[in-house]
Amino acid sequence: MMYVRGGTLRGKSPPLTPERYAMACLTLVIAFLAFAVSLPTDVTSAHIHKHQHKADNNERLEDGAFSPRDSDHYAEGEHHQEFDHEAILGSVKEAEEFDKLPIEESKKRLGILLTKMDLNNDKYIERNELKAWILRSFSMLSAEESKDRFDDADTDQDGRVNWDEVLIDAYGNDPEDFPPEESMMEDEKETFEAADVNKDGYLDTEEFKAYTHPEETPRMFPLLVNQSLKDKDKDKDGYISFQEFIGDRAASKDKKWLLSEKDKFDFDHDKNADGRLDSEEILSWLVPSNEDIADDEVDHLFAGSDDDHDNRLSFDEILDHHDIFVGSEATDYGDHLNDIERFMDEL
Repeated sequence: MMYVRGGTLRGKSPPLTPERYAMACLTLVIAFLAFAVSLPTDVTSAHIHKHQHKADNNERLEDGAFSPRDSDHYAEGEHHQEFDHEAILGSVKEAEEFDKLPIEESKKRLGILLTKMDLNNDKYIERNELKAWILRSFSMLSAEESKDRFDDADTDQDGRVNWDEVLIDAYGNDPEDFPPEESMMEDEKETFEAADVNKDGYLDTEEFKAYTHPEETPRMFPLLVNQSLKDKDKDKDGYISFQEFIGDRAASKDKKWLLSEKDKFDFDHDKNADGRLDSEEILSWLVPSNEDIADDEVDHLFAGSDDDHDNRLSFDEILDHHDIFVGSEATDYGDHLNDIERFMDEL
């Protein structure tokens, strides 16, 4: 059989003999060594960088709660350092830029950030200083995500978006692509209207952030609780029982799942142990705590860099472990290693 590749007529590839396999491996090794020689010598970590915004900022878990922002920090047994870098830089775009910097330039810029992070100017980063910085970064990341989506939705570039522009940005022009569940579209429209503070039918950038991130906007919390009650509170008593909490999900699940959900309901969500969720408990279940996530991130960063275990980080400790806090061109080394491993698997 004949086929075209790269504009050249070619025949069927011959079988992979031991000799051809050995030659391919040798060629690969030579190419890898040539690449390795060109790398910076201070390669302290190897991992894959995939900085990206979530396609859907209102991503929900199976039970209806908003997905916590650290949900991809550890995934499929892998530690994804881009979460740590974004928690320090407060910007996906900045994190991507750092990944291309030489190590010394990356450390230099990190050093400048440390002077801003160090609120009491003692040349140490205390836990509370790092937590405050991370919470600031979380807010900046949400603003960046929302602004990117706002710019996409604002097709007439008048600095505001209406409901039609939001729909087209989310689902396109074809009504067949709209969500099949009418209640989902109703909730989206309701969220848009709640975000529209001045009720002019348009959202400016601040209002749009409330629309894309209602779980981070306190004035939107009553709406989230009411929407959850509308969805789950079947007996209309203003509470959510365990049976209402699991709803139709239980039909396709086994006993182990049911016991696990009951345990979460009783010990994680039902704070006052009265067998039902009130409005405060519903909100606590729906909205992930950025405070808790920031605490966990502080613990994580300290564990990797507090060499003398004095419960504070010197500037030197952070710069010595710079790859934990920010990226550089060296951290892309892991991408190439993974590419090579995949190539070997295919031979």
